[in-house]
Amino acid sequence: MFLGIDCGTQGTKAIVLDAVSGKVLGEGSGAHHMISGANGRREQDVQEWLDAFEQATEQALKQAGVSGADIQAIGVSGQQHGLVMLDASGQVLRPAKLWCDTESSPENDRLLAYLGGEAGSLERLGIAIAPGYTVSKLLWSKEQFPELFARIDKILLPHDYLNYWLTGRSCSEFGDASGTGYFKVRTREWDLDILQHIDPSGRLVKALPELIEAHQAVGTILPAIAERLGLNPNAIVSSGGGDNMMGAIGTGNIAPGSITMSLGSSGTVYAFADAGNISAQPSVATFCSSSGGWLPLICTMNLTNATSAIRELFTLDIGAFNAAVASSPIGAQGVLMLPFLNGERVPALPHATGSILGLDSTNLTQANLCRAVVEGTTFGLRYGLDLLRDSGVKSDNIRLIGGGAKSAVWRQIVADIMDTPVICTTGTEAAALGAAIQAAWCHAHAEGDGESLQALTERCVSLDPASETRPVAEHVAAYQTVYQHYRTHLQGL
Repeated sequence: MFLGIDCGTQGTKAIVLDAVSGKVLGEGSGAHHMISGANGRREQDVQEWLDAFEQATEQALKQAGVSGADIQAIGVSGQQHGLVMLDASGQVLRPAKLWCDTESSPENDRLLAYLGGEAGSLERLGIAIAPGYTVSKLLWSKEQFPELFARIDKILLPHDYLNYWLTGRSCSEFGDASGTGYFKVRTREWDLDILQHIDPSGRLVKALPELIEAHQAVGTILPAIAERLGLNPNAIVSSGGGDNMMGAIGTGNIAPGSITMSLGSSGTVYAFADAGNISAQPSVATFCSSSGGWLPLICTMNLTNATSAIRELFTLDIGAFNAAVASSPIGAQGVLMLPFLNGERVPALPHATGSILGLDSTNLTQANLCRAVVEGTTFGLRYGLDLLRDSGVKSDNIRLIGGGAKSAVWRQIVADIMDTPVICTTGTEAAALGAAIQAAWCHAHAEGDGESLQALTERCVSLDPASETRPVAEHVAAYQTVYQHYRTHLQGL
């Protein structure tokens, strides 16, 4: 039995996986709240993560009908790019800044200039740092909270912090580390010079976690935490990783040939690569994977957060919202939405705001606005998928995950806009499943039986044939026209 945890923006999910049968036996969840500001601030109190971790674990074990003593290993997935700062006693210095925080955009611009622009950043780090990456949060923290900054003893990503809470050890693995902006993805090592540039005292360099391989354990769970969670005190904690890296494992995307697309709070599209070929497109982040390769990826900042905003505006439940989307035609009778409520990363428009275009007295309807937000967010993913394909990524199908993937009408819109068949996995929590599978892989290494990650994913990841959705030729043609309309308005921004 293995426990998989996914600490996301909206909450923490837990699953209990029987790695012998490949079945998920139980699931649980706990909610988080966002601290938001009009200046782009998006933060969370990390105590909420710990409380949600405990709640989700208790629910998952209860639903599975197993004892926590049966858990052999724990894997943690976490939202990427966040910053958790600890003092020498291990206390959190201030709320964690999240992936969707754009308050440090000016600091990112200055750091990007220091690196020599996007081209210089790509050459040095293998990625072009963007607003939301961890590195600019460090410079922002130094300038906004110098007294707190002077007390930094550890700088951790969200999943690294949870591993630290579980084991008392400060570690990071290559996949999640790739999204910090102070990591070289080609050589898989920290870039110490950029941290020295931010703080010449060397404090940040000393605060870095130790880098470990994806199949390595961080350590054994601390006795007090094992007792609090009701878990086996001998359970090991795997390296874990970022939610996208764990989502790749949880969809079986660990070899070239598949694309995973997530319809979550943010939108992501990624594929496995066995070589670190850096794209010339700055918007393509060639992260390391958490399975031994690389994970070329694009991320949009607005997806179900935008669709939920429209749904809540009209006080619709999810069923009524989907019905409204289905009742509006392709192109929403000329209504086009640029849904940049959080700015945008792909395309790179960090200061953009949302727009609704093409309204007139005949098309201003609830149904058209509902469809326009779904189409607008999906066009952003199409824009990113085109960048990946231009960079050499090929795939005949898309594995669709995230809350939006549960909607049949949205699956059809994705298939038509991408002109590619889509299919969902049978489970809904791909990142938590990936974390549990990685925990089983790590446990196998520790026990010396050497079961491969591929064998584990083949047994534990299954696709849902009922969800398979193929593009309709006339829809594809109609959407090509609407998508070009979207691209034209992007040029105006």
